[in-house]
Amino acid sequence: MTDSGPIVSVEEIHKYYDLGETRVHALRGVSLAVERGGFVAIMGSSGSGKSTLMNILGCLDKPTAGRYLLDGVDVAGLEKRQLAGIRNQKLGFVFQGFNLLPRTTALENTQLPTLYSRIDRHSRTQRARDALELVGLGERMDHFPSQLSGGQQQRVAIARALVNRPTLLLADEPTGNLDSHTSVEIMDVFQGLNERGLTIILVTHEHDIAQFAKRVVVFRDGRIRKDEQVANPLRASEVLKTLPTLED
Repeated sequence: MTDSGPIVSVEEIHKYYDLGETRVHALRGVSLAVERGGFVAIMGSSGSGKSTLMNILGCLDKPTAGRYLLDGVDVAGLEKRQLAGIRNQKLGFVFQGFNLLPRTTALENTQLPTLYSRIDRHSRTQRARDALELVGLGERMDHFPSQLSGGQQQRVAIARALVNRPTLLLADEPTGNLDSHTSVEIMDVFQGLNERGLTIILVTHEHDIAQFAKRVVVFRDGRIRKDEQVANPLRASEVLKTLPTLED
C-alpha cells in the first residue's frame, strides 16, 4: 500500500496455544522488520517459533498480542474475509510439498489463484503464461505434474505463487523435498525474482540454503537469537557451475 517503510513489521508479537491444560508460549515478544526487496532466511529447530511466525506473516493465524503491519496495514485486527483478500492480493506461498493438482496442466495449476480474483479469462491465462516463463517453464506449460521432475513441479508452485503479482513471497522449506542440485536451481529462481524487486521470506533448516539469502534470522525458544546480514550471499548461478548435473 505504501512505497516507503518496511514491507513487514512485527512489534512485540506474542503467541499462546492452549493444549489441554498446558499453555504453550510459542512466540515471546518477537519484533522484526523486513525491508522492501529483502531476502530473509528464517532458521531454527522444531518448536523454535519460526513456523508460528510464518503463519502469522501469511495471515493464516493471528498473534495473541502485538502488532503486525503488512505493507503499512495493521492486519492483526482484520476479519477473516479481509485476511483472505490480503492473502490473495499481497502474498504468494511456496511450500515443501508442491501441492499441485495431478490431473491439471502446469498452466492450469498456475492459474488457480486467479480464479478468486476479478480477472477475465484471457488475463488469467496470460498471467499464468508470464509466471511460468519467469521460472523457466515456458516450454512445459501443457505438461502434467507426473511429466515433470521435482524441481519443475516446484517451479510450477512458484509460478502459481507469483500469478497474482504479490508484494511478498513466503516460502516454507521450499527445497525440503529436492536433491542438492535441484535445490540450488530453485534458489537461483528465488534470487532472480528478488533481483526483480520481490521481497522473499524463506524458512529453512539447511544452513547451505540460508547462505543464498541476504539476511539470516535464527529463532530459539520463541525468540530471535540472531539477526545478521549475510556479507556475501552465495550466487546460485555460480554454484550451479560447480555441481555435477543429474545426467553426469
